[in-house]
Amino acid sequence: MAETVLEYLYPEISNLYGDPFNIKYLVKCLEVNNATAVLNEDSLNEAPFFKDAVPDLIYMGPMTEHSQELAIERLMPYRERIIELIKSDVVFLITGNALEIFGHGIECEDGRFIKGLDIFPFTGKRKMFDRYNSLFLGEFEGIKVVGNKSQFSHGYKDAFAGGSDESKHLSADGFIKVIRGDGLCPGEAYEGIRNHNFFGTYLLGPLLPLNPALTAYFLKLLKIEDPVTAFEKEAVKAYEIRLAEFENPKTELK
Repeated sequence: MAETVLEYLYPEISNLYGDPFNIKYLVKCLEVNNATAVLNEDSLNEAPFFKDAVPDLIYMGPMTEHSQELAIERLMPYRERIIELIKSDVVFLITGNALEIFGHGIECEDGRFIKGLDIFPFTGKRKMFDRYNSLFLGEFEGIKVVGNKSQFSHGYKDAFAGGSDESKHLSADGFIKVIRGDGLCPGEAYEGIRNHNFFGTYLLGPLLPLNPALTAYFLKLLKIEDPVTAFEKEAVKAYEIRLAEFENPKTELK
């Protein structure tokens, strides 16, 4: 029986909006496909599993603004290791505002700049008195993707305030092409960031249970041939209902 090693970064803080079910659903899907899922949960007070090993997938979800700073502090010593793993095609799924940890940093309304891992050339810009809530519909690799957004910040590419030399960054390619809603920031054609098998998105939901075909895509990245998703009949039916609603021009996104 195949073994798939998953790593969940800082579940004690990266756990908002039901997004821990991304990793829980992935574990269930692997079991359905007769793969053994080994889940390593890294606490803030220990070295990450990826420091000395190579997981098949690394996950981190949305958190409070204060927790973003804690996560950056803990991950900063491993910046080069993270880049190495991305270039080696390890799968990363990063949801919600956890994505901002991997950019130049975060601009705050009070003028403070929180330095990020500076792996990708984009900056998060916060507006703490202007929460953005919206539905989202997009397309990735021929898959229509549905999701939700609830955030105090947006990501702006090539915003180098506080950033280091551009040559040190990985490219911030778009992840999901926008059909309805806003991308990484208002007016951006793509939602999220992709580089190799790094996938970062502001979408919440949780993303994988809401999108069974996208889950199957990730299972293929994890070397599962002809994958079947957990609770597939029910998941597909729920997805089809949600997709029809999000495609309906009468449905207000915000």
